[in-house]
Amino acid sequence: MAPVPATLLRALSLPDPSKASLSTSGLGSGFTSTGAIRATVPSPDRKNEEERRYFVKTSSDGKAAEEMFRGEYESLNAIATSVPGFCPRALAWGPLEEEKGKSFFLATEFLDLGSMGKRTGASLAQRLGKLHSTPAPVDPESGKRRFGFPVPTFCGDTKQPNRYCDSWADFYANERLMTILEESEKRNGRDAGLRDLVERTAKTVVPRLLGDGHLGYKDGNGEGITPVVIHGDLWSGNAASGNIVGSGRKDDEEGGEVVYDPSAVYGHSEFELGIMNMFGGFGPTFFNAYHKIVPKTEPVGEYDDRVRLYELYHHLNHHAIFGAGYRSGATSIMQRLIKKYGE
Repeated sequence: MAPVPATLLRALSLPDPSKASLSTSGLGSGFTSTGAIRATVPSPDRKNEEERRYFVKTSSDGKAAEEMFRGEYESLNAIATSVPGFCPRALAWGPLEEEKGKSFFLATEFLDLGSMGKRTGASLAQRLGKLHSTPAPVDPESGKRRFGFPVPTFCGDTKQPNRYCDSWADFYANERLMTILEESEKRNGRDAGLRDLVERTAKTVVPRLLGDGHLGYKDGNGEGITPVVIHGDLWSGNAASGNIVGSGRKDDEEGGEVVYDPSAVYGHSEFELGIMNMFGGFGPTFFNAYHKIVPKTEPVGEYDDRVRLYELYHHLNHHAIFGAGYRSGATSIMQRLIKKYGE
């Protein structure tokens, strides 16, 4: 156990440093350092004391850490606002005084992933279905629900700008496919063959499958799609049975399936399914239960191809982060979709 830095004590309004401790034992995260805080605080009636628990991430990656933690802060709270208890609420983020301008922190409620035993409480399908059935908030500047997100987010260590668009097809083509291609070229060098396939997919396949007046329509009738909160990085390693503990919010502490490490965006619900399909871990039982809550978008006959198109982004992102091993998966998807929809 170690003392809690003064920055965190202030950010979490912990009044007595002697009653707060920081532990980094048994915790981990792919791109950051992590820890847990235990603190004893006055009860609401001020007559007794009670324990609070917090989860903390830190990084000394300068501007990237600042943007990453701000994005995760907004992502967690977007999910928790729509479905309380589905993920921890973010409580504070900002610079660590010890290394101004270089090190930053994110503090959230604490998830206990080891106390559930058998799977009880709300299932992942139920909670994700509720999340994807709740319209995204209205953009205050335009007065409309738009595709995008108020701040950039990170999928792995890849920055996603999330600039708002009125068209989902435009957002997916430009803010996801073309953006990740450019990032891949920065990291791995120009790849003419890959660029050609991504550009053709963005210009032909995306409008064909996701275009306005098509997605959400059947036989010319429909209402399009409404943006909802997407977790954005929902592979099986970012979901588990558990519950929030020591938050002081009893309504949020009901056990069930929980998610964490989000990379949120306001988008098409099926975008979530791309990475879930890529890495597996979510079988027919999950998808059958989920689609009872969130039916497949029309045209239903194109559902499998849309999921492959959404999976493509994550192959490209993994190619950008980890290198050539993921190139073949991306090119296979694009070649198949271009042959069917782009020529």
